[in-house]
Amino acid sequence: MRNRNIKAAVVQSAPILFDKQSAMDKIAAMTREAAGQGAELIVFPEVFLPGYPRGLSFGTRVGSRNDGGRTDWGRYWANAIEIPGAEIETIGEWAKELGVYLIIGVVERDQEFSTGTLYNSMVYIGPDGRLMGKHRKLVPTGSERLLWGQGDGSTLTVIDTPAGRIGGLICWENYMPLARMAMYVQGIDIYVAPTADARDTWQATMRHIACEGRCYVISCNQFATKASYPADLACYEDIREDEDILCRGGSAIIGPLGEYVVEPLYNQEGILVADLDLTRVTQSRYDFDVAGHYSRPDVFQLIVNDKKQEIVRTTDMNTLV
Repeated sequence: MRNRNIKAAVVQSAPILFDKQSAMDKIAAMTREAAGQGAELIVFPEVFLPGYPRGLSFGTRVGSRNDGGRTDWGRYWANAIEIPGAEIETIGEWAKELGVYLIIGVVERDQEFSTGTLYNSMVYIGPDGRLMGKHRKLVPTGSERLLWGQGDGSTLTVIDTPAGRIGGLICWENYMPLARMAMYVQGIDIYVAPTADARDTWQATMRHIACEGRCYVISCNQFATKASYPADLACYEDIREDEDILCRGGSAIIGPLGEYVVEPLYNQEGILVADLDLTRVTQSRYDFDVAGHYSRPDVFQLIVNDKKQEIVRTTDMNTLV
């Protein structure tokens, strides 16, 4: 049983879209600010590096794509990162200097099988500066599927740390009951949910997950305005007539009985900070433990394929003889 507190911080912000350096600068500054408030665990929103392209069509209609959209996507690709890679090393240095855990949403450029696929990923970096793990979004939502590939079960990550068992899912993955169960059966204490969903219904989902999983839930969204979009994008016209605030935020921290520890923050950039008492996680499971005494494996079973999926496998022909 864990018997200590950890101070967690949620960063609600957005970088200049398609600008990797802008995102890195914000990560550095806001990590330092949160650490200055005593935070030991700091969470950034979905694809914070290099930003969530809300409202952009990338020149796509059913049955056709245009050159301007391809140019914008190429710019997005150029500002994505590799894992591991130079940006991860730099962020790791900041984490080590400040002695904090960092969880950051990133656009990951595939470096193994392809040079043309991006993933919506979340990286976990420890206070020793090392990359502890990553998760790739299993199912990008709607038109996101034009931008990002699908992850697999090998990155359904929960990491056992002195700060508790930390893991999570990205945005609408949290509406996938079986994906949530894959988190719960790993004994998750602190459930991280980077998102781009600012609707009121998202709050209901986050509170439900906290109550269902009897865990702390850290919901982290961006606060984005049109000022964060480069005006020279080929598809900038897609948002020109939109309201100035493109994403109002709604980041929050929720306790293991579904109550707000920190209420949602709307319509402004900010950092939410709270002490998480991990003994409450254990206590809350007294009457409901979804992966323990409240499960019925004689009735329900979940099969998780946690193997990395490969498109090419090499075989020693001698073994086939």
